[in-house]
Amino acid sequence: MLFNFDNRLYSKNVNLICGVDEAGRGPLAGPVVAAAVVLPKGIRLEGLRDSKLLTEKRRSFFFDEITNIALKWATGLVGPKIVDDINILNATLLAMKEAVTKLEGSFDLILVDGRDEVPVNMVQQSIIKGDTLSAHIAAASVLAKVTRDRIMIDYHKKYPQYNFIRNKGYGTNEHKAALLDHGPTPIHRRTFSGVKEVSFG
Repeated sequence: MLFNFDNRLYSKNVNLICGVDEAGRGPLAGPVVAAAVVLPKGIRLEGLRDSKLLTEKRRSFFFDEITNIALKWATGLVGPKIVDDINILNATLLAMKEAVTKLEGSFDLILVDGRDEVPVNMVQQSIIKGDTLSAHIAAASVLAKVTRDRIMIDYHKKYPQYNFIRNKGYGTNEHKAALLDHGPTPIHRRTFSGVKEVSFG
């Protein structure tokens, strides 16, 4: 289904499609990460789905598959300080712009998950729940999710009391309890509900 959707978009004017998606809009800590990926026309990755519907093991498998076969791919990252300064929507669009502009060469169409377009002057189409419809967007969702998860696993080594290795910065009960006990770290989003209520000492 995913590849059928993308294949219907190919035409005389569309030979290369770039899929764009993000990970990390909702967490209380860590960056928002976007990915942009251009897959070869006609390629199929059996079992590829929206990253949220895959296990961690399958996401890692597809991360390797996608990065090996993609014509080009890149990620963009916006940290928590900028998220607080410009809000999460603008930070997400900035991360998407960074990912897209890192790609060398050109492509014919950008497919973006969600309602908003990437702030670049290129032909694009935003698609609600695009990660369940487009293979390119699903691939981008995997790249963004795995990249962000690996960043949070690294942060776990520095801040083990928050158990980022498990919650990846999302507002689980365990994470919120750790915030009450230890206060926010430099990677927490201080404008987010669940963090801003915590005493900063």
